[in-house]
Amino acid sequence: MPRLPQRIVCLSTETVEVLYDLGEEARIAGISGFTVHPPRARKEKPKVSGFSSAKADKILEVRPDLVLAFSDLQAGICADLVKAGVEVHLFNQRDVAGILAMVETVGRLVGAPERAQALANELAARVEAVRQAAAALPCRPRVYFEEWDEPMISGIRWVSEFIAIAGGEDIFAELAAKPGAKERIIADPDEVVRRAPDLIVGSWCGKHFRPEKVQARPGWDVIPALARGQLAEVKSADILAPGPAAIRLGLPALAAAIRDAAEALARG
Repeated sequence: MPRLPQRIVCLSTETVEVLYDLGEEARIAGISGFTVHPPRARKEKPKVSGFSSAKADKILEVRPDLVLAFSDLQAGICADLVKAGVEVHLFNQRDVAGILAMVETVGRLVGAPERAQALANELAARVEAVRQAAAALPCRPRVYFEEWDEPMISGIRWVSEFIAIAGGEDIFAELAAKPGAKERIIADPDEVVRRAPDLIVGSWCGKHFRPEKVQARPGWDVIPALARGQLAEVKSADILAPGPAAIRLGLPALAAAIRDAAEALARG
């Protein structure tokens, strides 16, 4: 029998959520302070790191036998932990397929491949249900998804995929494949005006979306979304972390906003 990890540290919220979904939360020895899902994890598990800021000695205090990390932003702390003799698995999922693959991989790591496959199938079915519902929309609204306001940053790849799945058209789809936020900065606000979105969705990472700030941007009053009052917020914690919550919570919220925009367009 392979030796399974008993003391896992999760440096991002997605793997915490998966382990809880699999019923394997007893293996978690520490989490990131930015963990959101599930809410009970924040009460039950010690917080041993930030997201992009972490100290190896703090993590080592909980004696992990496996650390699960995410993205290039955690590459440095992963290197430090490897040097300290800790086994590390760094995920880098950036699309819907990657989210499902991450779920399956976590399941294999803890000896629960069947439960992980069932979870991945459930999430895939949710995606397909949204896709099928979107097929009935009267039109495909043009969507501007704003991940940050100063500077303006457009949506990452899985968000862009969600927009298409939910029946919209991402006006900055060409930027979505860029993995880094700096590569998705919209330097010229007038470019949003030129692309004329029918819907603006704000999901400002770590803070509330403020529609009045968007409405006050010079020259933006001619944007169709503002003219029709089609501004919506999807909570950043529900969509900007590529895990189950993004599919369970973020995708439906985005789909609802796109449906409202499509119906408004159809009414003229």
